[in-house]
Amino acid sequence: MKAVFVEDAEKITVKEITIPTLKENEVLIKVAVAGICGSDIHTYKGLHPFRKPPVVIGHEVAGEIVKVGDDVTTFQLGDRVTVEPQIGTGESEGEFTGNVNYSDKRLAPGMGDWLGTMAEYFVSPEAQVIALPDSVSFDQGVLVEPLAVGVHAAYKGEVKPSDRVAILGAGPIGLLTLTAVRAKGVTKTLVTDVLDYSLDVAREMGASHVMNIRNNNEWITEAKKPFGGSFDKVFITAGVPGILNDALTLLKKGGRVVTVAMFHGQQDIDIEQLQQNEKEIVGCMTYNRPDSEEALRIIAQGELDVEKVISHKLTYEQAGKGFEIVDKKQEQSVKVLVSFERED
Repeated sequence: MKAVFVEDAEKITVKEITIPTLKENEVLIKVAVAGICGSDIHTYKGLHPFRKPPVVIGHEVAGEIVKVGDDVTTFQLGDRVTVEPQIGTGESEGEFTGNVNYSDKRLAPGMGDWLGTMAEYFVSPEAQVIALPDSVSFDQGVLVEPLAVGVHAAYKGEVKPSDRVAILGAGPIGLLTLTAVRAKGVTKTLVTDVLDYSLDVAREMGASHVMNIRNNNEWITEAKKPFGGSFDKVFITAGVPGILNDALTLLKKGGRVVTVAMFHGQQDIDIEQLQQNEKEIVGCMTYNRPDSEEALRIIAQGELDVEKVISHKLTYEQAGKGFEIVDKKQEQSVKVLVSFERED
């Protein structure tokens, strides 16, 4: 089968490899489409904490089951599916937490012998597979996983319909966090970024206000004006220097910041502002099964158009171009999908 590798930092290759052997509890998925995620870009840049080149990249996927292991009972040939791409017992420091994302030995595609999703075929344990309703296309199905990140962020933020919400970063995760927040009934939303085209997408996806903060030293003061004051919740979806203190400055007393982006290195914290105003900073890591199920429900309901986040759909032979334009923010790229479907 053909598979897309991150061969080395900023080097993408397509190789012919053997289809993995199926275990009794696994299914073989013929991949229709895979997504390029921000964390894939971290791997592409050689910065990911555990997914290191050379590796078959990708963890977002939608496709059709073409083979099942002997012990599989839930799925059959022809089922249209996506995958929750993490395996874990929920055990952390000897305790079973019930949260897979807390697992000390969490496994994801691109780790160990679990190959990534950006290949003609992808093997997954039955327990990680999620059936797609007929009404949900493969392009929509591949967005279940990143939308689950937004759903989990909204859960960690304890979002209420009356909240004034700011989302700092209009990349795919920021935009899908906007979708998750809107699904909670929130109508007062600000999305910030430094790219006008990304903010145009945020507006199309229902943001009540957007703001380009490039070269604007007064943006925090200006951001609060349409909302009549500070924000109840702030979601950080871009891991850039200084953004944590920006989020705290946007936040009202007693409000909550949720860190969704993948950070590298240290962030300064204005501890005086945090403590004296009883503000909160909450970590947010991937999702759990209820988040994935809620993400699929939001997509299947069809009231919020998640496909607006998709800017490009390329063939797997063009995967290298896809990674480059996402990394360098070229061609007004937002969410880039890689297709393995062939026209007859």
